[in-house]
Amino acid sequence: MEATVSDERPSPDGPATFREVFGQSEYRAIFVATVFSWVGDYVAKAAVTVLVYRQSQSIALSAAAFAVSYLPWLVGGPLLAALAERYRYRQVMVVCDLIRMALMALIAVPGVPVWVILALLFATTLANPPSQAARSALMPAILTGDRLVLGLSLNASSAQAAQVVGYLLGAALAAVNPTVALLINAATFAGSAALTRFGVRDREPAMTAAHRSHLLRETGQGFQIVFGTPVLRAIAVLVFSAMLFSIVPEGLAAAWAGERSGDGLDSGVAQAIIMAANPVGFILGGLVVGRAVAPARRLALMRPLAVIAPLVLVPTLLDPPPVVVALLAAACGFAAAGLLPTANGLFVRALPNGYRARAFGVMATGMQVIQGASVLVTGLLADRFSIPLVVGLWSVAGVVLMLVTALRWPDGETIDAAVAAADRVNRGDDAAARDSAHGPGGRPRAGRATDGRSGGRRSHAVT
Repeated sequence: MEATVSDERPSPDGPATFREVFGQSEYRAIFVATVFSWVGDYVAKAAVTVLVYRQSQSIALSAAAFAVSYLPWLVGGPLLAALAERYRYRQVMVVCDLIRMALMALIAVPGVPVWVILALLFATTLANPPSQAARSALMPAILTGDRLVLGLSLNASSAQAAQVVGYLLGAALAAVNPTVALLINAATFAGSAALTRFGVRDREPAMTAAHRSHLLRETGQGFQIVFGTPVLRAIAVLVFSAMLFSIVPEGLAAAWAGERSGDGLDSGVAQAIIMAANPVGFILGGLVVGRAVAPARRLALMRPLAVIAPLVLVPTLLDPPPVVVALLAAACGFAAAGLLPTANGLFVRALPNGYRARAFGVMATGMQVIQGASVLVTGLLADRFSIPLVVGLWSVAGVVLMLVTALRWPDGETIDAAVAAADRVNRGDDAAARDSAHGPGGRPRAGRATDGRSGGRRSHAVT
């Protein structure tokens, strides 16, 4: 099925609408395919931990089955994501879905040893970085202007909802038959592959054969473009800083609920509401801010929301009951949802097309590492000090960090120049335009993003 992308842009005075976003047939196909695979992933993650535990009676191995999905990002996320730049995005997404479908079906075979299950799980998750990088890089080709920001917000909110639904469904199925949950995940990958193949237009690879070098060098160029370009670096620091504290209540929820089990709530219920609060707040924030707030206003709100997100967690110093902790975590999620999609949209606009998948790999890996490290560090601190004290002081440090980040945010002229430079490169079809972005020897010219001589001042609103 051929889909066309309209060049018509929504009004700069108001936000894009859901109708405009879902009016793009390619976005509809990717959205449904992505939700399918997300729900299936979380169903399988909940079920496979039960399957491994039943076979091994080992809590450590069960935890390893849960944690193995993070390993590809830690050991080679940017490298795997760089592969998506070399091939057609649709091809990468379909092939990765089919590989994951086949491997999940193998895991569902009765009697498979635990070590084989873990190996197959790791192999399955190796397909995540290139698939997700290809999808992320494809989004700006499908949605333009503020539609892109709203689409990113919808994706982020849907991911949170898929996590809640998937875990609940997976836990329910695991109690009856974990194999069924694994087969459901395989089926969701099959559905995702079909939707992508027939609902998304085929496009040429972002990186031509002339610009290919060694995969390691191409991966390094992803780091160079992100951290060597002032605007992209500022966005990366902002996003990474937000990840440092927003995940902490969720990561410490089990221990927190156990310590406050005498507050009238069962510890399991208390843990559930704390863990679900941030995703629920994120969903609400993404929908409200993404739809009801004008594009220019969202950009103006980025820095205040960056400070508010950790600030709302500071009252945990007072050791409130779990319900209040959940409300504070939800408020943090709401603020983060108002911040992250807008930052992501700006990041995409200031990034040359040929680097989208690699830059995604850098950002996704950084977010995974930072979230895991923040939970690990705060968990170690909570072994020696009270959880409210740890989370409260961690959040105070987050407020200070965000204030510094906000004060060092690039000015409007610098942002305008970065977006204009990326636009010039993206519009140029000749070798000279591409070389201006890559520089000699295929290396990205980070400094080109600050060239502001492009015919007048432009608004840096995401439109």
